[in-house]
Amino acid sequence: PTGAQIPIGEVARISFSRGPASIRDEEALLTGYVYIDLNTKDYGGFVDKATSLLREKLKLPAGYTFKWSGEYEFEVRAKERLKLILPVVFFVIFLLLYMVFHSVAEATILIFPTLYAMTGGLILQWLLGYNFSVAVWVGYIALFGIAVETGVVMVVYLHEALDRRLAARAPLKHEDIEAAAIEGAVQRLRPKLMTVSAVLASLIPILGESGIGSDVMKPIAAPIVGGMITSTIHVLILVPVFFALMKERALRHGTLRRSQETGTGTDEA
Repeated sequence: PTGAQIPIGEVARISFSRGPASIRDEEALLTGYVYIDLNTKDYGGFVDKATSLLREKLKLPAGYTFKWSGEYEFEVRAKERLKLILPVVFFVIFLLLYMVFHSVAEATILIFPTLYAMTGGLILQWLLGYNFSVAVWVGYIALFGIAVETGVVMVVYLHEALDRRLAARAPLKHEDIEAAAIEGAVQRLRPKLMTVSAVLASLIPILGESGIGSDVMKPIAAPIVGGMITSTIHVLILVPVFFALMKERALRHGTLRRSQETGTGTDEA
């Protein structure tokens, strides 16, 4: 108050020591950040392993906790949204198929290619060592669309082959249904193989890339490449078999009709 000057050493002790560059707080708690640069996009896998090691070897003083932040938080939130989006995707696909074919049986048959496609995607994903991430799930969603589209085209070919026989002769026999299934599958063979070849030719080179952006694109491409292989086997072999079984059942019950008579396509099987 008097304006007198005194040495600072008389009121404080000055020394140099290591400490935080700044003092931060979150939720009324003092916070310190440890920054980590990773060479992988698998943040979830890294966090799981690191958390296990920290809990095993790190002894925190009373009142201290640790929490992961940064890109990992964004990935966790994205996965939570995907848990809601994926069931909606399957429901919308099934609903659209039912609206097109007016048949629960045929819509169900055309949903199966997504399961077979996912099997192939999981196998290749495992072989390449990719864990589940947002990029991987984006690849699966794209794969589901391709698998269903090729299945729809196969069923359209099968219906056209069956309609020609329904228009040519009556009553229809079981042998005619089998012949129609074989004819439709053979007609679809070349377009299907062309589609698969184009997809594989465009995506396989991505799996061998190591440049900028490849760490994001490779997890997207892997499920599609693996899934297209198993989806092709299902669409070319199993879809015609299921179609023939369904139509033979309709023939036994007397509900087999031409696709034009039922709107797009189908009988009430």
